[in-house]
Amino acid sequence: MLQAIKKYGRVMLFPGIICAILLYIFLQQDPSNKEEAYTITTIPQQQSEEVIRDEATESAEKSIEKIMVDIKGAVKSPGVYELTTFDRVIDAIERAGGYTADAQSVAVNHAQKLQDEMVIYIPKTGEEPVQSFASGQISSSPATSDNSLDDKVDLNSADEGRLTTLPGIGPSKAQAIIAYREESGPYKTIEDLKNVSGIGDKTFEKLKDKIIVK
Repeated sequence: MLQAIKKYGRVMLFPGIICAILLYIFLQQDPSNKEEAYTITTIPQQQSEEVIRDEATESAEKSIEKIMVDIKGAVKSPGVYELTTFDRVIDAIERAGGYTADAQSVAVNHAQKLQDEMVIYIPKTGEEPVQSFASGQISSSPATSDNSLDDKVDLNSADEGRLTTLPGIGPSKAQAIIAYREESGPYKTIEDLKNVSGIGDKTFEKLKDKIIVK
């Protein structure tokens, strides 16, 4: 046995020394180098995720466009409002001050998405519900089966813009007509228009064929 160790000991000694040197070199490596290498590999991935999030946000913002919507009828502040394609009919109604006390909102689709140039007419109690119109199609008065009546202005539902289309009626008289029906109740006949301050017999004669009471 001793003779075998003496014979082969030198042969086994050299590989052992090599292994010891390699083990020493491995153990002496700086751990910080490993951390740095790991950090370098992860930074590009984090930046890539941030870029993807930024692009998704920018894409969502571009898809939301500003639009103009005209809301009429039984709302507190009828008019044209700037909203977005993300908004719904309920948002337009809220921008217009909400419903008036005599609004008939049962048939109104509050969840409908808005479109540019949309006209939303909110009927009053007793009026036939009217759908919202878009892309230049306008409904300025409640629906009726008589086409000859469509051209006439309903004193009980027309807003300021509609009233000013009548001959001799400017913004101030239009506001007076609206104020009268709000204070005294709906017009019962077209002759009641003469009770409004500033509207006499001559003005009424110009208007009587262009107005109606519903």
